[in-house]
Amino acid sequence: MSLLVVGLSHRSAPVSVLERASLGADAQLKLVQDTVAAEPAAEAAVLATCNRIELYADVDKFHAGVAELSTLLAQHSGVGLEELTPHLYVHYEDRAVHHLFSVACGLDSMVVGEGQILGQIKDSLARAQDLHTAGRLLNDLFQQALRVGKRAHHETGIDRAGQSLVTFGLEQLSAGADVQQWARGKKALVIGAGSMSSLAAATLARAGVTEIVVANRTFERAERLAQILSEGDDTDVLARAVPMDSVPGELTRADVAVSCTGATGLVLTADAVAATVEGRTGAPAAARVAEGPADEAGATGVRDGRPSAETPLPGAGTAGGDENCPLDLSSVSSVPSGFSVMGEAAVAGLDAATLEQHGAWAAGGTAVERTREPGRPGPEADAELITALAATATRSGRIPERRRPEPVAEVPRPQPVLFLLDLAMPRDVDAAVHRLAGVRLVDIESLADASADAPMAADVDMVRRIVADEVAAFGAAQRAAHITPTVVALRSMAAEVVAGEIARLEGRLPGLDDKHRAEITQTVKRVVDKLLHAPTVRVKQLAAEPGGAGYADALRTLFDLDQETVASVSRAGNSTEKNRGPA
Repeated sequence: MSLLVVGLSHRSAPVSVLERASLGADAQLKLVQDTVAAEPAAEAAVLATCNRIELYADVDKFHAGVAELSTLLAQHSGVGLEELTPHLYVHYEDRAVHHLFSVACGLDSMVVGEGQILGQIKDSLARAQDLHTAGRLLNDLFQQALRVGKRAHHETGIDRAGQSLVTFGLEQLSAGADVQQWARGKKALVIGAGSMSSLAAATLARAGVTEIVVANRTFERAERLAQILSEGDDTDVLARAVPMDSVPGELTRADVAVSCTGATGLVLTADAVAATVEGRTGAPAAARVAEGPADEAGATGVRDGRPSAETPLPGAGTAGGDENCPLDLSSVSSVPSGFSVMGEAAVAGLDAATLEQHGAWAAGGTAVERTREPGRPGPEADAELITALAATATRSGRIPERRRPEPVAEVPRPQPVLFLLDLAMPRDVDAAVHRLAGVRLVDIESLADASADAPMAADVDMVRRIVADEVAAFGAAQRAAHITPTVVALRSMAAEVVAGEIARLEGRLPGLDDKHRAEITQTVKRVVDKLLHAPTVRVKQLAAEPGGAGYADALRTLFDLDQETVASVSRAGNSTEKNRGPA
């Protein structure tokens, strides 16, 4: 087995890179075909979801395979290889198997435990089979991954460790409130009619929305989804389909909008969303920092309890205001307006003696001499300190302060009137919508942030053990299967030897009747089978162990087996596996 996977996901790349690297259906097909056409790869399949792009291949050379697969990913994604490479990960042989099994179980998903990935793996295998790019290795790998994923969901509570991406997104939209209570009575707009959009529509219907409008570029698919929703036995939601050009009008009626299309550009711009919110509330949707009335600060000279730049300070502006000041800051006359030797900033960091002198001068306009205690710095040291402070003030307009910055009050945002869930990659909704007041947007990037610190349940550990066991079993089966063509070729050679000896016996004993001929033939075959039984069983057991691949070579050497015969058996097995349907 020489399984290689090269890819990137939400764990290795930022959303901005994933957006640009996303592959459409046609690009995925072309990538698989070009991979198989490349020299190092014999089989290939691509797994592309909203938060991962992975290329699986059976290669004969590791380094050449990594270079070729990385280059092909860059070419077909449109992201330069130098930019893409830091975000790529590579897994080989058993590590590649472990990775796919973990993905199938939902351990590598943005929301741990989500089950939609199983359908995406199944679709990936089906595409590779349709293109005849999946041979024995990838057929076995992907079908086993599907079984491992189903086993994990059946035998553990991994579903409780996380929700589907749709459910998790709705929980984020509801800001922790019960989704059913939050959704009850709302009107929903679903943009797109693919698997993710269909799942979102069904989830909203079960949550209790009163109406669902489905918009899609192919109107027939939108109609089909709307019909399924309307005919559902577990909901009484009103569902209807509209063309894509009706989205702006329907957005003004919707309380919740979910978008997941394959569009390469934005479906909802910030301007369109802002216009929708403004039409509802009558107020601009742009979030602004609250400001007090202009005349309030101008009249009092105070804003937020602090003197403004124009506030007159004690002693400032009077003739000789700085005269006799212990801080000789005559050199600071060029400091920008707003700085004053009377302000708090001017005295920060001074020693107690100088501070007292300055305070007395500020209060009465006269410097007060203080008898210094033994051991305290003299006037010379103070002069040096003051000179240094003056130089700093000249450069920066203020003397450095060692105070905590005052807390800035957060501007309260108005309650949202429109909730947007963007599950597309690349994004359907302009990221600038996050800054609009009256709108709550949850997209792939915010979902990743919200799920990063999700607690890991004990069920996750159980699934990890299942994955480890299944990886070991799969590796043993593949190593055992690797020697099977050699064993088959050995038994074929033995059968040919038996047939040749029986023919020679008939030439020497032409009068041998059928009964005796059959008995002799059976006896010779039993002898050969008994001689080969123990070695072939044992070599399969040894080959299944790590490092057992060399036993096939040893068997071919010991029995002088024709390499082409072994290869023909392998090709026959691969042709049978290529068209096997997904589990």
